[in-house]
Formats: sequence, structure tokens, C-alpha cells
Amino acid sequence: MKRIIYAGDSTVTFNKIASWPQAGLSQGLPLYLKDDVWVRSFAINGRSTRSFIEQGRLAQIDRFLEPGDYLFIQFGHNDEKENDPSRYADPEREFPANLRQFIDTACRHEALPVLITPLARRTFDARGRFMPGSHGAYPDAVRRVAREEGVPCIDLTEASERYLAGTGDIASRALYVYPKDNTHLVMYGAVVYAGMIADGLLSLGDPYADLLVARTAADTDSDGEPAVDPYMACGAADSGQQLRRALEAAYETETES
Repeated sequence: MKRIIYAGDSTVTFNKIASWPQAGLSQGLPLYLKDDVWVRSFAINGRSTRSFIEQGRLAQIDRFLEPGDYLFIQFGHNDEKENDPSRYADPEREFPANLRQFIDTACRHEALPVLITPLARRTFDARGRFMPGSHGAYPDAVRRVAREEGVPCIDLTEASERYLAGTGDIASRALYVYPKDNTHLVMYGAVVYAGMIADGLLSLGDPYADLLVARTAADTDSDGEPAVDPYMACGAADSGQQLRRALEAAYETETES
């Protein structure tokens, strides 16, 4: 049994029925993994690297980790909150230092740490144009720590920003708990963005790529026909643009009538 231990915030949390329809990446990710890969989410809503560590959740992971485990580390949303001293961790000093604590914890147990940049917020202007950069300096801080520590990094910020820019305002609403907010995901969004993490694992090669199940039906179905992709691949810009145009046309028709 291979184990992924996932540390993060509300974009990662494995939600129960009390928070329905909110869903986290730890709920979408298992769809891309082999049957012998198990995901254990330690993520919890509202946590930054600072509050996660200070509240003892990294210590829980420290007690849980075993050699050969994978520790996925994804923070940034709440580290940004300058007005909340219990959570704020500046991107130049404390945030990188905290990420290194997670990496050190993994290495101490001969586990494999993987840094993941924060998921993009769904931010569009009044004209429906996507506005990137909702996490400021934090994605670069994650990338920098990955380079300096020699740790794999999956750039979910870049992938999700590219996806949102291509898909557009209206079509992307279906991924988030919209109109309540533009940060938290529904299950569809968790599956879409977990697919981007799967893309990242694939690009890293083994042993990370070996965690993934094949995405075609040929391995499981007798007809040999490829399965429909369970998410819109990052590179499928044409498909995203087609979906965007169709939904925007339908929206305009509805609002005009």
C-alpha cells in the first residue's frame, strides 16, 4: 500500500456532508490513483503554514509518516492574511521557513515531500477577463523553496490560472461554490484541479508517475475505446474555448429573453 499524506487548507480538505457541496482536492485526487494508493488528508479549513504547525497538525503528521510515504504540501491562501497574526506568514521569511519544516519532517521519516503551489482564486473583472496573481508572492516562494531544497514542485497556480483564463467567467463558475465564493470548490472542481496535480505527477516521472491509474478505458473495458477524459486537460485550450463560447452564448440568450 502506497500512502499520500496531504497537508493543506480548505482547498485540500476532505469534506463531510456538513460542508456539502464544498469539496477539496483530496476528494478528487483518488480518481487518478491506482487502487493500492491511499490518500490521508490532514488538511483543515482556514489553516496557514503557521497555524497548521502551531496547532499541532504537523506534529500529527510527524507521528503518522512512514518510510516511502508521499507528503503533499499545499499552502498559501491563509498565509496571505496580513490582518490575522495567528495565520499570517510573510512570503520572504516565515512562509519558506515553515515549508522547510514540512520538508524536514518528511525527510526525517524517509518520506517523499512534494510542494504544490496554491490553487488560483476565480477572479474576473467586470468585462469577464481573468485576473491572475491572486496569491501575490506566495507561489514564487513555493517554487524557490523547491529549487533550493531539491524537492519536486507541482505548479498548480500556473495550471489553474491558465485553465481559468481559457475557460472564462461563466463556465468556471461550475467548479467553485459560486456565488457564495470564488475560492472553495465543489466536487467537479476538485476533480478538474486534481487532474492538474495528476499531470504534475506524471511529468515528474517515477516513482510519482507510478501512483497514477491509466486514463483510458482500454485497460479495463473490453471494447478498447478510450474513455472520455474525466477532466479538461490543461493543454486542451480548444476544448476550453468551445465550452466557454457555448456557455456564454447560452447565458446571453437567457438574459436577453
